[in-house]
Amino acid sequence: MIFKRKREASGLAATVSELEEAVAARDGDRTERAFTAMMNGVQSASDAERVLAGPRLAALLPAFPPTGPRPMLAMAAGFCVERGADPAACAEPILGGVHRDLLDALEFARRWSAAGAADDELPEPDEKIIDDALSARLGGEVYEATRLALAWCSVEEWQPPALAVLCRSAEVRRRHASAILPACRDLAALKRHDLKCLAHVLAVLDDEPLVVLHRPTGTGFEVRIGGIGDNFQLHTLLAHVLVGGGHVPGTTPSAESVRLATDPAPAQGRTRTIATGAFELLAPDGERIWNEGLPDDIPVVEGRRLLVLDEPTYQRSWNADRFFPQLPGTAELTRVLTVGETRTWFARTSPGNGIRRPS
Repeated sequence: MIFKRKREASGLAATVSELEEAVAARDGDRTERAFTAMMNGVQSASDAERVLAGPRLAALLPAFPPTGPRPMLAMAAGFCVERGADPAACAEPILGGVHRDLLDALEFARRWSAAGAADDELPEPDEKIIDDALSARLGGEVYEATRLALAWCSVEEWQPPALAVLCRSAEVRRRHASAILPACRDLAALKRHDLKCLAHVLAVLDDEPLVVLHRPTGTGFEVRIGGIGDNFQLHTLLAHVLVGGGHVPGTTPSAESVRLATDPAPAQGRTRTIATGAFELLAPDGERIWNEGLPDDIPVVEGRRLLVLDEPTYQRSWNADRFFPQLPGTAELTRVLTVGETRTWFARTSPGNGIRRPS
């Protein structure tokens, strides 16, 4: 029994070692065999093995050629993170690969559009575009054209491993998100890739001070938020802090909807818990801030994000499950603003869109 356990415990480690050695030796056939064995081994290994294997697999990413199965290797490392491997130890190679392929995909789009007619649309991300005419259209060497096209075709495959590390570490988000987010949004704007989850997690605010003005009562608050995946979750937590705390009138959100927004342990699958809107969320100029949007949508005024709450124009409700199950949100009332502070902040707002402004 002891030897059997020892063999099982060392199975994935030995497989990863073989892959490392094959890559170092630049032996293509050996690497291919070891890679296949590793992918199978990660799925059948114990979580204890995956914890140790994750950083080693991530560290191999820069050594894999851009035209090789790097997204699959990243997914294996990301799966290990999901099963307990250290996200910070795996983050840099994974997110470096994400960033590189986003930029390469954008370069593919630029060259494809530049070489085509004005009405020539960008292709769908399908490897059928990699043909004998690709190099002539994109310019440059065949290898470079293939690399750019593969990035265009496989960039969505980087989302799961990226989410694995970004959702599990605020430090990882602080260190990497701002550099990657512009490229992600630029590529998503081309409307050929579904990068919503990646864009959302890259835009998550952590330890962010937020000035909140409640227009019906003329009161103001400073709230510190973090880890919130969308404004549905923010809406629930603001109602919990302000209505539940007795600072403004309204209906307090249910304990279960608050738990779903904040509990470090995510819900197991979808729930039927419903949250009900307590406010209208507005930008300082009176434009509506949609629940489907992000806290990052809240404008910055005088160095602080400024959010105005008004009475809801109609009754809203939504499923209370959070957008990122692995990412618990926080909202803490740090202080109630003085009358003078509140008046000063209100002076920086305008009703807009016909939303009334109290006297």
